[in-house]
Amino acid sequence: MSTTGKQIFTTLDKNGTLTVEVATSTFPEPKGGQVLVRMEAAPINPSDLALLFSAADLENAEYSPGKVVAKMPEPFLSGSKSRHGQRLPVGNEGAGTVVAAGDNPAAQALIGQRVACVPGNAFSEYAIADVKMCLPLGDYSSVDGASAFVNPMTALGFVETAKMEGHNAMVHLAAASNLGQMLHRICLDEGIDLVNIVRKQEQVDLLTGLGAKHVVNSSDSNFMAQLRSAIEETGAYLGFDPIGGGTNSDAVFKAMEQVAVSKMTDFSRYGSDQEKKMYIYGRLDLGATILTPSYGFAFTLSGWLLFPFLQKVGGETVARMRKYVLDNLTTTFASHYKEKVTLEQMLEKDAALNYRAMRTGEKYLVTP
Repeated sequence: MSTTGKQIFTTLDKNGTLTVEVATSTFPEPKGGQVLVRMEAAPINPSDLALLFSAADLENAEYSPGKVVAKMPEPFLSGSKSRHGQRLPVGNEGAGTVVAAGDNPAAQALIGQRVACVPGNAFSEYAIADVKMCLPLGDYSSVDGASAFVNPMTALGFVETAKMEGHNAMVHLAAASNLGQMLHRICLDEGIDLVNIVRKQEQVDLLTGLGAKHVVNSSDSNFMAQLRSAIEETGAYLGFDPIGGGTNSDAVFKAMEQVAVSKMTDFSRYGSDQEKKMYIYGRLDLGATILTPSYGFAFTLSGWLLFPFLQKVGGETVARMRKYVLDNLTTTFASHYKEKVTLEQMLEKDAALNYRAMRTGEKYLVTP
């Protein structure tokens, strides 16, 4: 028997009109290894915002109860040509109670249980999820489990990537974020040195208060000196950048190279042979990524995405990571939220402008 409920859809027309709205949907009866989850909590992550609003002009949008109509500027309109005219659900992850299941025994066993899941339409009263992507929460609440996948598995993925590539230290930008705090706690547990880059003194204070040893403030006049000192002390030649645009990765490459060159005994016109690698895993800044020819040729700039990484490492590693998350859900992987909003409140102007700004410590939780 099908189930009816509200959910959020986003539609971008080829003329540049973006419509985000709460609508009523019919959810089919789950089949096979599927479960039907009554959604109770879902975080608004940066990866959700890329689909929900992208770079649409929310300041001058039209707002009505449960609906936002905005204009999408170029080059983001033509860059999203593949989604033009499609009415898409939103919300990567969340948590709730399984109310129905397909005939798969593993799915049937979850009926009545609270689970964290990754349905792709978590901003909804109900969602169909694959049993393989469900994490039974036991006594944990849906609020505790709402952010049990994207940020925790990403932070763990960075550590796994470092180990796979032979590093025992790394650099992380926007390090006071929810994910950054998780990464700090994991690195403490795993004995990995972490260089945290932030942009405000209060963020320095936050991380040092949590026990972080290397915290660098990009707003300080001696930022590069701080960064070089931290890299020299840790040997961090691997980094992760969620900002993307601007000169953030460029600055880290420069500092890495300056430290490496200081250890050279012979001059080389090609720079040091120290391999330096930065992964961009987000676009907090939608501007161009700027690189300057100032750190030789032994550098790599690449992208990092969670789901391709999980496919690459395989089921055994993923299962180990998921257990790590569940065992530490309210400690290492605890998430904190500025506001809780309903589906309708999520589309009010003040809320939309606030969470779209993606400011540190201002994460929103949707409670459908």
